[in-house]
Amino acid sequence: MSVKVEKQFQVSAFFTFFLIHSSQTGIGILNFQSQVIKDAEQDAWISLIITWVITHIILYIIFKLLDGETNDLVAVHQYCFGKTAGSIMSVLALVYFWLASLTVLRAYIEVIQIWVYPTIKTWQLCFIFGLTFYYIISSGFRSLTGFSFWGVILPAFLFFLIYFPLKHMNYINLLPAFSHSLTELFLSSKAYALLFLGFEWILMYYPFIRSSNNKDISKWAHLGNMYTFIIYLVITLVSFLYFNQDVLKHLPWPTLMMVKVVMFSFLERFEYIFVFIWLLVIISPICISLWVCTRIAKRTFSIPPKATLLFLLIAEMIASVNFREFRSTDYLIHFTANAGIGFVYVYLPLLLIIKWIKNHFMKNRLNKGF
Repeated sequence: MSVKVEKQFQVSAFFTFFLIHSSQTGIGILNFQSQVIKDAEQDAWISLIITWVITHIILYIIFKLLDGETNDLVAVHQYCFGKTAGSIMSVLALVYFWLASLTVLRAYIEVIQIWVYPTIKTWQLCFIFGLTFYYIISSGFRSLTGFSFWGVILPAFLFFLIYFPLKHMNYINLLPAFSHSLTELFLSSKAYALLFLGFEWILMYYPFIRSSNNKDISKWAHLGNMYTFIIYLVITLVSFLYFNQDVLKHLPWPTLMMVKVVMFSFLERFEYIFVFIWLLVIISPICISLWVCTRIAKRTFSIPPKATLLFLLIAEMIASVNFREFRSTDYLIHFTANAGIGFVYVYLPLLLIIKWIKNHFMKNRLNKGF
């Protein structure tokens, strides 16, 4: 039942850091502030810490699921539910992963149409992006990992742009601290949970990571999750210091609004540059999720990955074009967010419990046989 991958197709455990972080950093970083501040307000940074801790626990659960002979999600499903029911569960996971890819793509297209090219057609962007995604994914997992690496390294300089809004910060915006109930904090934590989604894709690419033990991969995965937390914490605090709460609650793209204050003598509209640089960031979660879909199809039905990829890309392009109104995109984001939170924070812990029960049952059965 264990999946064996040849060494030439694997990557070092060190790259788990970049795969995890690049999967978690997508379009949500541009507009999450207006969502998380609704319930916990100035204490929303506490909710971020809660979400981060819970995500580390889920990562621990994932590595427990992948321990032993069940080293990918398809194997776990077949072990826990049998071949037929397990295949059905894997297909449902495939649908969710595809929706995640579609959501990131459609949201980024919306950003381009609002901020840069209001008259550009959705199908034109879909065609360009579709060719790019096909080239990257069809090149193999190692190439995809390399792109994730540069997708983390190259945009890192954008982090220093926080200097510009910090010149206008107001510490009063963070006061009074610790003034919200646990219910309000957990409601904001749910909004933050969407930002951390993507790390669960390790359920399928885990066999492609080369390491002598599970702990080495786990270490880099947790470090990647920690780096994601640090990025979101800094952006959260800077946003709260820069914007008044009443303003922040109604801003559609707070991060881009902060970028608007960045000005150079040779460049006035830096947000245009920022939007296109961010393309390097959003390509990774889109491509990784689509690659995971092709892997599930291959493991479940023995369908060639390139055939699955072509079908999924065409379906994604058609779906993107049919979301003609921005409100429709919001519905898509909301639906995918709920599906992702249910899959990661509810289903995976239940799946581990089922696996433990199955292990206990199999152990007792073997003991009785002897």
